[in-house]
Amino acid sequence: MSVSADTILQGDCLAELQKLPDRSVDLVFADPPYNLQLGGDLLRPDNSKVDAVDDDWDRFDSFEAYDAFTNAWLKECRRVLKDDGALWVIGSYHNIFRVGATLQDLGFWILNDIVWRKSNPMPNFKGTRFTNAHETLIWAAKSRGGKRYTFNYDAMKMANDELQMRSDWSLPLCTGEERLKDAAGQKAHPTQKPEALLHRVILASTRPGDVILDPFFGTGTTGAAARRLGRRFIGIERESDYVALAKARIATVTPVAPEDLAVMGSKKTEPRIPFGQIVEAGLLRAGDVLYDDKGRHAARVRADGSLVAGDLTGSIHKVGAMVQSQPACNGWTYWHFKTDKGLAPIDVLRAKVRQGMAA
Repeated sequence: MSVSADTILQGDCLAELQKLPDRSVDLVFADPPYNLQLGGDLLRPDNSKVDAVDDDWDRFDSFEAYDAFTNAWLKECRRVLKDDGALWVIGSYHNIFRVGATLQDLGFWILNDIVWRKSNPMPNFKGTRFTNAHETLIWAAKSRGGKRYTFNYDAMKMANDELQMRSDWSLPLCTGEERLKDAAGQKAHPTQKPEALLHRVILASTRPGDVILDPFFGTGTTGAAARRLGRRFIGIERESDYVALAKARIATVTPVAPEDLAVMGSKKTEPRIPFGQIVEAGLLRAGDVLYDDKGRHAARVRADGSLVAGDLTGSIHKVGAMVQSQPACNGWTYWHFKTDKGLAPIDVLRAKVRQGMAA
């Protein structure tokens, strides 16, 4: 069966998953039932009831029943994932360890566990435990040693003020205008996730045009974030009220303009340019002198792309390291050439060659 993207399939999770073709989606984001196993109502100190997760869809007769359900839906998700695809699943301490074990049993390869630290968590009203202030996301590739999964590392670094993104994310719960309400003015779904969380997941691990599957679609946070970021989605949801809310919500989303969807690329994916090619292209010539950014060290360029500084000879990296008495050096950023406006790193010449190759 072929399923078009940007659609919500209403029905049982397993039944609808089985209709999807093999290797047809790029990413799965799953927010499955947590199996909270609540023994009674949760009350605040003033005896008012906390609106907790007590719906039928979160109830299972036993841990064995929950494990069987988890195994079944994860097996189907692995089948429909492309070989270079990946899966994210979110849960609490009630279920995430059981889900993680099943992931590994089925052959998924865990890449990270992400701690979503809620900046505004619900207090522990009884004072019998620590305040439960986080949930855990597991990010897993389809298999170990398989095709390379998508990870927009440099985009995540840029989103974090040019610092490497860590595996602990501090984001608020879904509140305010983002929180969907029912006809009575109450929150429509007990575990609606903030769109900021899905924005980060999607930006980190997909490309524009990729298809994202959410087998527990709820009120459509994944679909809203996917549409905004130029991705496509397939949602599965059995509750008709949630489907109606999700459709109305997603219809109001304005997609980001295609030209604004580009993210920072990794230099690792760019073509390798040896320094000798800079000399061959005439951007530097034999006999030109390079300097460090403070003008403390100088080296002369030779015809084969090597440098000479006094008695020292070698590559831009080797000579850069030796003049500093350091074990290593990135010669592209260390060495500079003179311009009308002062010193500029030779890396700008490498970028110029790459630009010419792409033209």
